[in-house]
Amino acid sequence: MLVLAIDTATPAVTAGVVDLGEQSATVLAECVTHDARAHGELLTPHVLEAVGAAGTTLHDLDAVVCGVGPGPFTGLRAGIVTAAALGDSLGIPAYPVCSLDAIAADVVRDADAPEPFAVVTDARRREVYWAAYDADGTRTSGPEVSKPADLDEALRRVEHAHPTPAGLARVAANAVVSGAEPDPLTPLYLRRPDATLPGARKRVTTP
Repeated sequence: MLVLAIDTATPAVTAGVVDLGEQSATVLAECVTHDARAHGELLTPHVLEAVGAAGTTLHDLDAVVCGVGPGPFTGLRAGIVTAAALGDSLGIPAYPVCSLDAIAADVVRDADAPEPFAVVTDARRREVYWAAYDADGTRTSGPEVSKPADLDEALRRVEHAHPTPAGLARVAANAVVSGAEPDPLTPLYLRRPDATLPGARKRVTTP
């Protein structure tokens, strides 16, 4: 099955085409740029570039897999809106994936000696997004946003810049291959947005 995997939960703009089977995830092409301010501008060109480099077309895709965070509001919105639009226009399912889970899937695949660990990404404001996993890559706690000093020191910390298309596809593999109904593309913000609606004006009274 041909899967388009995208993620905008980190400063990276990630898109890739993955040939997904029950036990395999082969990346046919990917396009990644690190620019925290260009998710909205670069994601669609990256999608088209990856699809073209894979020697296929958008209409050949069987599903979209989208990282839904945790991450900042603007970045996540770009990825989720793109995934929803592609899924709707192409008539294919769009599956949400926790971006930290996708990183964990790569960690387990590449680990020489599996052990419990925590995946950590930069949340800015001197904080990190994190989630804890067992040796098989199953999430045991999180995702959360915390100060680095508040994390369990007993857990091995794995810091990755961004999820890969292969990791995103692996997390969604069972649902995609079985044709399961996807969950809603709900973003994992973990924080309130910086911009908020102003409250009601206070009435000024005169003595």
